[in-house]
Amino acid sequence: MTAHKPLWLLAAPVIFLLLWSGGFSVAKLGISHAEPLSFLSLRYACVCALLAPFVIILRPPLPQKPMDWVHMAIVGFLIQTIYFGLSYISFKAGVSAGGVAIIVCLQPILVGLIAPRFTGETVSLMRWLGLALGMAGAATVIMSRSGVELQHPLGVAAAVGALFAITAGTLWEKRFGKSHHPVVSNAVQYLAGLAGVLPLAMIFETFQFTWNLPFLGALAYLVIGNSLVAMSLLLAMIRAGEVSRVSSLFYLVPPISALIAWPLLGEAMPPLGWVGFALAAAGVMLARR
Repeated sequence: MTAHKPLWLLAAPVIFLLLWSGGFSVAKLGISHAEPLSFLSLRYACVCALLAPFVIILRPPLPQKPMDWVHMAIVGFLIQTIYFGLSYISFKAGVSAGGVAIIVCLQPILVGLIAPRFTGETVSLMRWLGLALGMAGAATVIMSRSGVELQHPLGVAAAVGALFAITAGTLWEKRFGKSHHPVVSNAVQYLAGLAGVLPLAMIFETFQFTWNLPFLGALAYLVIGNSLVAMSLLLAMIRAGEVSRVSSLFYLVPPISALIAWPLLGEAMPPLGWVGFALAAAGVMLARR
């Protein structure tokens, strides 16, 4: 029952949503000062550098089975390399943050369709209703905002690829993931992400950065807020609850991203957006019951 859940698990959805949603606007700021894969490579290198002292000092228990290492690396590659890589490429190709968000928000529908076969979960009619309501709310928020453009075919294709990557990573973690020490899990996954992104950045990009305060601030937020805190919470929630319920949280990402983009980027959310926010919140409540 909810009353017996630890306090951090009760607070995890709120903290995760705020940090993850802010990442859209912050990433948009970051890639305006750098190439997408070069930026990701720098981000992952910073994360690995921050985790290295914890691995040395804490000496956390390591997985004993080789396949545990493989599964962690696969999740890292799917989410860190493919999902984030394609999302950043989509931004750079001209698709707005809202356009990417609405495409990625199809993830709960895919998870709901695939989860019964892949993880053995049963998705109830009430859960489907919540997922549909959440999707309607997210779409309302995104379409109510100005500047939402889906007229860049290569960018849209990249966003669709990111959608399938985050779906696959979520399902893989649910089926094969185990409760490893968070330092070990994060280190393996970000090393896998770096191993996937860095060669591509070296081949196709120039590693040119604009070292100013906005770029450094965006990098710090994405390294600490998104890469360390938000990803750790996401993996913990996936292991602690049903994957369809966790995925339903992503419906609140577009409306909360709109709220964060308001003061950060000056993108005001129109009245219709507030209606969509309420629909998305209601859908998440139904899906998480």
